[in-house]
Amino acid sequence: ICKIPNPLFPPCTITNPYGKSKYICEHILKDTIVAHPNIILLRYFNPVGAHKTGLIGEDPIGKPNNLMPYIAQVAVGRLPYVNIFGTDYDTPDGTGVRDYIHVVDVAIGHIAAMKQFEMNCGLKIYNLGTGKGYSVLEMIKTLEKASGKIISYKECSRCPGDLATVYADPTLAAQELGWTVQRNLDEMCKDLWRWQSNNPNRFQ
Repeated sequence: ICKIPNPLFPPCTITNPYGKSKYICEHILKDTIVAHPNIILLRYFNPVGAHKTGLIGEDPIGKPNNLMPYIAQVAVGRLPYVNIFGTDYDTPDGTGVRDYIHVVDVAIGHIAAMKQFEMNCGLKIYNLGTGKGYSVLEMIKTLEKASGKIISYKECSRCPGDLATVYADPTLAAQELGWTVQRNLDEMCKDLWRWQSNNPNRFQ
């Protein structure tokens, strides 16, 4: 399990190039603090969903790289099945667990962070996550419930460098920004499906 820690404490071990690229970017920004005295770093944790109106959402070009848009495209009939990379992890159902957060909660986190700039905040780092994880199978089943569709999936081998469980510690964001998540997994999937079903063949 990798619990991405409160930024006041040492980070967990980096296990793949993607994570390392984020770590390097953080250090580059930390180096610029001399020239730019107010910097806020927001660490996202798998934003999903869409605006509840169904008018604003994610519209990937080609096959989606992220899990939930992929699942939604399977549900709407654009893709045949979801690949599940790893079903033998040390998790309740064997599939990888990640911290998924509603994209609107992430947007509200940005607004809260911008208010910190008005207080000459210096360098701040905040985790924008829920503090808990959901498995790949949980995400599939919850979108099935939201959509009323059966979502086919294929079990595949693990991706090198992937961890079984990754979730955030959002305590500092709650303490200093007054920010906490307001939307649950059901809302994430209902809002995503509303967007996807309104735009089955990409946004028009």
